[in-house]
Amino acid sequence: MRICLLAEGCYPYVAGGVSSWIQMLINGLPEHEFVIFAIGAEKKMKGQYKYDIPPNVVEIEEHFLDEYFEANSAREKKIKITDKEKQALTHLLLGEETEWDRLFRLFGPESRVKANEFLSSDAFMDIIFEISEKKYYHTPFKDTFWTVRSMLAPVLNLLKCRPPEADIYHSVSTGYAGVMGSLFRFVSGKPFIVTEHGIYSREREEEILKADWVDTYYKQTWIDFFNSMCRAAYYYGDRIISLFHGARKMQIYLGADPERCGVIPNGINLERFAHVPEVSLAPHPLAVGAIIRVVPIKDIKTMIQSFALVKAQRPDAVLYLIGPYDESPEYYQECREMIKTLDCRDIEFVGRVNVAEWMERLDMVILTSVSEGQPFVLLEAMAARRPVLATNVGSCKEVIEGYQDEFGPAGVVVPVMNPPQIAAGILKIGSTPEKMREYAREGYARVSKYYRDTDFLEAYRNLYEEVTGKWQE
Repeated sequence: MRICLLAEGCYPYVAGGVSSWIQMLINGLPEHEFVIFAIGAEKKMKGQYKYDIPPNVVEIEEHFLDEYFEANSAREKKIKITDKEKQALTHLLLGEETEWDRLFRLFGPESRVKANEFLSSDAFMDIIFEISEKKYYHTPFKDTFWTVRSMLAPVLNLLKCRPPEADIYHSVSTGYAGVMGSLFRFVSGKPFIVTEHGIYSREREEEILKADWVDTYYKQTWIDFFNSMCRAAYYYGDRIISLFHGARKMQIYLGADPERCGVIPNGINLERFAHVPEVSLAPHPLAVGAIIRVVPIKDIKTMIQSFALVKAQRPDAVLYLIGPYDESPEYYQECREMIKTLDCRDIEFVGRVNVAEWMERLDMVILTSVSEGQPFVLLEAMAARRPVLATNVGSCKEVIEGYQDEFGPAGVVVPVMNPPQIAAGILKIGSTPEKMREYAREGYARVSKYYRDTDFLEAYRNLYEEVTGKWQE
């Protein structure tokens, strides 16, 4: 069987949870061939892979969003679109129910309409005038024009792509990747699966609300646009998979059909951590570890502030920041400056290491992210018999406290961006070695029963067989 994985902003260019998930899936199903349809932000990333590509990956097709902002067409070609097509585009921009079939026919691989020619046409200007009259009569027309053009250019150009040869199209997010999976489903008739690691539309909304590059007048338009794209994947997906039950509920709330929604949690190899002993009962400094990328979404600054509070009560505490810090150099420098300003000692940026080997040095693992799906680092820590602390985002609460299961908490769940409560949680977990062991045993029991890699791989093996079987019927 040949499976086309559609990956946006992750594999194989960026190390992280989603990319690790893809690598595990491909390596764990050697009987299948995989094609990677990779969507990156910038073409300078082309060929810059962070992973060793497994031998059963037969093709990597690379596309970069910034390529589509360069090609401009003279405003000369007359392009006519129907009222229904115009309505579909307007609905896409306004976050209303969008007839994607019409857009796939208008801009898809078989259409003669070129995206950049359309974006320089009178037909496009008519849409801009309509949107301006409805929503932006107080803002400069040229600002609305360039905002909407920058929204549409990448997605309409991507729609020209022909489906790679595959038996199944499997997107690891909604968004651009989900739209392309929907297009390939529409064009080929082959099955389309969506696996959402977080809730894409909610993540983009959080980013846009905080972003400086989006004018306040247009923030809601960007949010509506991403919501429209996400609904395409919910509409066309034969199966819509989430990693945890809370995400499944959100997908249904956002429009996904409950009958097609399912949950397949992440899985890890417990044997990798079998050598790690329990936390020592002998007196020793409190070793706190964070296995993270040093990027804003992980909110390392809140972690540093929290640890400064911990140090006031536990002068022996040490914080190890384990993971790459080259992805966002500016943020990394800001974190270092904060450490100096707070005069907080015993914080070490470790960089990339073998996580399984490092676990033995840690007493607990913490995560202060503002957004997550289902973090591998929590599962790995639990497999290594280490208590965990995490902010209440994504599936962290479900992983730590369980979802209607028989086990106790594996640690503490805390609010986002709340240094006093995060510090209190760290101190609670680390109060005694016996307390740390108590949390750790519950976590190990939970991960052993519900988060094994063998179960994860078998679930996808069965899912692939199920959807191809239905398609062949």
